[in-house]
Amino acid sequence: MADAVTTEIIRHGLLAAAEEIARNLCRTAYNTVVYEIHDYGIGLHDVNGDVVADAPGIAVFTRGNDAGIKHSMEFLGVDAMEPGDVFILNYPYWSSAHTLDPLVFAPIHAEDQLIGFASCRVHITDLNQKDPGYVLDSTHKSQEGLMMPASKLYRRGERNDDVFNIIRFNSRMPKHTIGDIQAQVSACVTGVRRTQELADKYGVAVLTEVMESIHEHGERLARLALAKLPKGTWSAVDYVDDDGINKGELVRLQCTVTVSDEEMVVDWTGSAENVEGPINLPVGQTAALSSLIFKSLTTPNSPVVAGNFAPLRVITVPGSVMHAVDPMPTFTLWTGLLAGEVILRALAQGMPELVPACSGGDVCSMMGLGINPRTGEPWQEATNEAVGYGGSAHHDGEDGIMHLSEPGCRNNPVEVLEAKSSMIIDHYGYRPDSGGAGEFRGGVGVSRSYRFTAPSTGICLVYKTKTEPWSIGGGQEGRPNRIVLNPGTPREVIQGGSYNKLDAGDVLVNATGGGGGYGLPFKRDPLAVARDVRNGFVSEESARNDYGVAMMEDFRVDEVATAALRA
Repeated sequence: MADAVTTEIIRHGLLAAAEEIARNLCRTAYNTVVYEIHDYGIGLHDVNGDVVADAPGIAVFTRGNDAGIKHSMEFLGVDAMEPGDVFILNYPYWSSAHTLDPLVFAPIHAEDQLIGFASCRVHITDLNQKDPGYVLDSTHKSQEGLMMPASKLYRRGERNDDVFNIIRFNSRMPKHTIGDIQAQVSACVTGVRRTQELADKYGVAVLTEVMESIHEHGERLARLALAKLPKGTWSAVDYVDDDGINKGELVRLQCTVTVSDEEMVVDWTGSAENVEGPINLPVGQTAALSSLIFKSLTTPNSPVVAGNFAPLRVITVPGSVMHAVDPMPTFTLWTGLLAGEVILRALAQGMPELVPACSGGDVCSMMGLGINPRTGEPWQEATNEAVGYGGSAHHDGEDGIMHLSEPGCRNNPVEVLEAKSSMIIDHYGYRPDSGGAGEFRGGVGVSRSYRFTAPSTGICLVYKTKTEPWSIGGGQEGRPNRIVLNPGTPREVIQGGSYNKLDAGDVLVNATGGGGGYGLPFKRDPLAVARDVRNGFVSEESARNDYGVAMMEDFRVDEVATAALRA
């Protein structure tokens, strides 16, 4: 039996190995989405495919990796997974993501037995999906690119050129696609080696026992926290703008959450069914996003382990937007980014002091692609934009940070975007008055303007523009996200998710939403309002109209006028 000290040494050894996997990946990837944004999911897993250590990136990837490994074991059989093998899986209904988020994983063997897996998922550039960059209007899986059901990239350490050649001949950007997949392979091999070193040092029996202890400890922490949560059942509804096909028709997301002494049940029954466009979620991602919210409430200060989620049960309806089945389209996975805050909206009814109001509610991604006139080479670059967070019972929402679905991620630096593309960033800054007013205000979003210097394609991945970020306890709603094409000109178009063919000189402005407010705005400290005006987060007009605070020319509060306004 492993003692407590040995258990902790091995646990931290696994965490260090996961971080090394991430560093290896970022040093070798071709795609800025990987090495700048950290659009990845990395894990070390036990023999059952359950994660025991991860490196934070896209939060909903890691639990999706668990599901992908488990499906692969069921499909191939464990005996087909030999030392030196490396697999790739991007069949959406198993891998828990769309085709351009392939899961690469490798079995870990020690003393001639399988003891676990190393996994790495990233967003790659192209696998011959029907449209370059991103698909917004597919209606069938056959339009979404090459699909691989747990295929061997390496067989007992030898490269399988048959699979690599299929990938190469099914990509518009084969150099980048193959380069990123090889970076995933290298990352997984690193994880295999580091785990084998722990097995060599402490013995297979001790290592596997420690993995079990890690899960048991993670479950104990979750159950202790669950016991302290208010008990009850609450429901909420929110919407995705549309499915990419039926423009302007909101897509319903309904969630009922039940918290008891034994478990939390997240039930997605009532969500839209028979959704035609590609916003349907593989059920593994639905489970993953539900896990993210559960962990944020129960064990936010400890690393992710599968044991954390033993008290969580997720219910879905096959064929619904939250549980895609073959051949439903799944390419535009934005439902998985918006749905987490539907759970929070339900919980806010029963535990408003524990959850924040809605954030800007979206990842607000902008992708550009074309031929760079400086190099004559094809380019494809993207960045996810920051949003404002919702106010809570104890503090204002954060201003301009990455959405809660990707807490380990960053956005792409201006210098990188301009150097590698035909885009110029004309302005980039906070979006005043976008946060909802409240005793604790919602954080403000940001605005970034992209000017294209050559004919290009601009793809806007923003799917919460038609509903406002919700508030709590009398706060005001935040301003929603919006995309503006060629603002201030006769060709101005306000839009959300869109695929735009652009000419040189065209401009896209990505304006992200602010968080909802918490509590009555007139209860906010006037000095806090004055500080917000001075810092440019709140305008003098909003201070007067929304908060009942009058300002003097030197940004001091006019106490007499403020008292009259608040009366």
